[in-house]
Amino acid sequence: MSDANIVLNAEKVGMTFEVANAAPVTAIADIGFQVHRGEIVAIVGPSGCGKTTLFNIIAGLLKPTDGRVEVNGEPVHSATGHVGYMLQKDLLLPWRTVIDNVIIGLQVRNTPRKKAEAIAHELIENYGLKGFEHSYPSELSGGMRQRVAFMRTLAFSPDVILLDEPFSALDSQTRLVLQSDVLRIIRERQCSVVLVTHDVGEAITMADRIVVITSRPGRVKSIHPVNIAPEQRHPLKIRKLPEFTALYETIWSELGIDLAA
Repeated sequence: MSDANIVLNAEKVGMTFEVANAAPVTAIADIGFQVHRGEIVAIVGPSGCGKTTLFNIIAGLLKPTDGRVEVNGEPVHSATGHVGYMLQKDLLLPWRTVIDNVIIGLQVRNTPRKKAEAIAHELIENYGLKGFEHSYPSELSGGMRQRVAFMRTLAFSPDVILLDEPFSALDSQTRLVLQSDVLRIIRERQCSVVLVTHDVGEAITMADRIVVITSRPGRVKSIHPVNIAPEQRHPLKIRKLPEFTALYETIWSELGIDLAA
């Protein structure tokens, strides 16, 4: 792919935290990878490997001590709205309806109310929540709440979407359904996505490439392309493919080496 297709570029990114009365702690070191337009890149690694630190750097919430991150060729210096961030918890405001939660990001950007609501209505109608526009979070299931959180992220059309374990709080059935729906939406809208997950199967199901991070300080151990066609990406059917099994075992083995170290 040409440079014009690179949406996110992380180059030799490192982060060392100063600790009072103790030695500095290096969370990540020499991290490098790219995300191309319309591509989903998953990041997997053992707990404490610095995935959250890396996400905060990409979002502009932290300034790295080494290296740099660029979005569309521009260095990321601060949180400027270039990134949409979806967390494990939906963090919906309980006093706001579905539509009012979806438009929060647009309101922060001073988008006129009428235009913001039009964008929200289109998302709600197209992606499975029509009829719930004026419901409150307490009236929704866990899967519906996460769907609202995802729509809120999509609404302001960020350059990059960061998904931080977005399905981990859901039951297994809802998780599989939402994985399939979110993957479909991402493909339809040609979003550029970085997904952090502890679930290797989820990473293979959703991602075009998978970045394996070592234990702390987190470094890129390997990057694996996922050579499985879009029509085979059903969360259940994909697990029966020999390509899935081979890649799953390879990544798990790499993670196991780090976890045992």
